[in-house]
Parts: sequence; C-alpha cells; structure tokens
Amino acid sequence: MIKKFILLVFLIICVSLFCCAKFFENKSQQDVVIQFASWGSESEVSILKPVINQFEKENPQIKIDFMHIPQNYFQKIHLLFASNTAPDIVFLNNHYLPIYANAGVLEDLTSLDSVFEYENFYKKAIQALTWNEKIYAVPRDVSNLVIFYNKNIFDKYGVSYPKKDWTIDEFLIMAKKLTHLPDVFGVSFEDEPLFYLPYLASFGVENFKNLDDEKMREGLSFYADIRNKYHVAPYKQESASATMAQMFLQQRIAMHLSGRWLVPKYRQEADFDWDVVEFPRGIYNGNLIDASGWAITKSSKYKAEAMKFVKYLSSQESIKEFSKSGLIVPARIDVANSIVFLDNKSPKSSYVFLEIIEKSRPTPVSVDFKQVLDKLKIKTEQKFNQFDK
Repeated sequence: MIKKFILLVFLIICVSLFCCAKFFENKSQQDVVIQFASWGSESEVSILKPVINQFEKENPQIKIDFMHIPQNYFQKIHLLFASNTAPDIVFLNNHYLPIYANAGVLEDLTSLDSVFEYENFYKKAIQALTWNEKIYAVPRDVSNLVIFYNKNIFDKYGVSYPKKDWTIDEFLIMAKKLTHLPDVFGVSFEDEPLFYLPYLASFGVENFKNLDDEKMREGLSFYADIRNKYHVAPYKQESASATMAQMFLQQRIAMHLSGRWLVPKYRQEADFDWDVVEFPRGIYNGNLIDASGWAITKSSKYKAEAMKFVKYLSSQESIKEFSKSGLIVPARIDVANSIVFLDNKSPKSSYVFLEIIEKSRPTPVSVDFKQVLDKLKIKTEQKFNQFDK
C-alpha cells in the first residue's frame, strides 16, 4: 500500500514538473517581443497594422510592439540609440541610414541574401540602402520625383502634354504658356532642398556639399528664376498658407513636382484629369532615387525573430498591401510590375515611376547629409525669396 502511495506521489510530481516545464516553455516563447519603430500617417498605419496582426497570427510565439512615431521621427530614434534603448527594428531612409550605419548600431545584412532574396528588389533600391559596400536595410519602396500635371489646364490653354524625354527648356516654355496671373501658375516652387535637388542634378551637380561650384550656382539660379525672373511659380504671399499640393488641387498650379506619396490624396480629391511625367532632362539627367526600408539594430536580443518579421514585411504579399493605395513605388520588382501597381487608376502613366528607376542615380548622401541640406537651405533662402514681401 505504501509503495503504491509513493508511486502515486512520484507520478503526480512528474506530471506537475512536466506541466510546469511546458508552461514556462510556452511562456518563454510568448515573451519574445519585437519592438518595431516607424513613421507614417494614419492611413499608412492602417495598412501596416493588419500586416502585423497577420504575422502574429502566423507566428504566435512572437509579439510585435509597434512604436508609431509620426513626428520628429529621426530625432527620437537618435535619442533611443543614444540611451541604449533602440528598438529591434527601425524603418529608415537612405538620407539618415549613413548616420547609424557609420555609428555601428545597425546589423550588417549583406550576407543574408538567401534570407531576404535581394534579387527580387531593384538594384538601385539596394544600392541606396548600402553604406561602405554593406547592406543595412531591406527596401520597402523607392522614391523619385515626377511632374504631376493637370490635363484640364493644358487643354484650356492649348498646350500639348509633356512627352517622354522632354527638356528643361521645353518645361520652361510650357510653364510660361500655362501661367495666367493671378489665377494660374505654370509650376510649383518649394524652398525645401528635396524639391530642387533634381534641378541641380540636371545641371550636373554631383556633390551637394560644394556650394560654390559653378554648376551649383547655375542650377540654383535657374530654379530661382522660375519664380523671381519668369514668375511662372507663386511667391509666398500668392500661395498664402496653401501648400503646393493644395494649390494643385485648387487648379491654380498646372505642374507640380512631387512624389508618389501624393497619389492617394490626388485620387481621392482631384476633380480633374491628371497624370505624371518624368522630370525634364537638362544638360544632364536630373533623376535621383531614394529608398526606405527596415533595418535591424545590433543591440537587438532577438535578431532571428526580427529577421523573420522583416522577411515577412518585405514579402510579395506584404509589399502588395503597402502598394494597393498607391502610396509607394514598391521596391520589389514583381509587385512593381503587377496589376497592383500598374492598375487603371490615376495616374494612367504609373509606369513612369518605374522607367525613372533605370535612369536614376541614388541621391549622393553622406553622414553629414542633413547638415549639407541645412547649409544649402540657408544659402538659398535670400536668393529664392528676394521678391517676397
């Protein structure tokens, strides 16, 4: 009887130990939490969250702690790195990637081509997210600037639509014909360097650091003349508080230089016929390309799980979800050439975004690229705004 009792107690202990082991094993698996930081509008977040939920459903042992930072993103990311509290995954663009890659806080992903299948992405996108010949982020999208144009305004004033391989001189002629003050301006004008770097590149500027370069002076003078000499773009007092996108929607600007991120807004709000064309060719090709993607931090304690999530984010299925609204130019070649991107919605010429990739060169960034742009902005402030009241 005593032996049976001892055996029973022994079995109970074994079962208890087994259950406890399973409990802690499952708890350990469920406690793998990946922190993932990204910027994005509410509409962009609404696309991202279902992707995260689906990943968690397929990988119940991994939970994603999504850190949405809609404003001052890189300032906050910088503080997180400085305080050793960086997330496992950060969404970066090629303008800021050199800062963190050079500081040694990002994981080198170069040798993981079998994990991330780099052959499925545009080489220019990979190149843009490479620093010192090492890949530090898996691309989600490529970004290039195009000319959005209002076909109704062109028709109204009898101006032919811009064609492929048009020139900067033809662009200026069209802008003059389309300008009918005070109601309609031929082209947009913005003080942020992002929007005039293509002009500088078209004049042959290769290094934006040299502010005294002759080609730099020529490019800046041409851009300033668009507003100050030819007055085919609005002064600040003429646009008042309206953005260039708002003026385009108000049909007060015929041609607007901007990126793919405006497509969802224009699809929803524009009540006129519009399309896109590549930036006009100057003495040189002015097309520059940027890219955004997911980087894994060196401080991550869960690199295998982080890589699994990045692989999921960069999969064909996920990139399709990001592309459906028209928000991005997908960095995956298979998605870019699919009906998801090349649909029948406006703009009809979505293929232009893809054709530009082959002609573009990555923006020549550096560790101090932000300071370079800040100096450029200071230099141009008076030159661009000399006639503003």
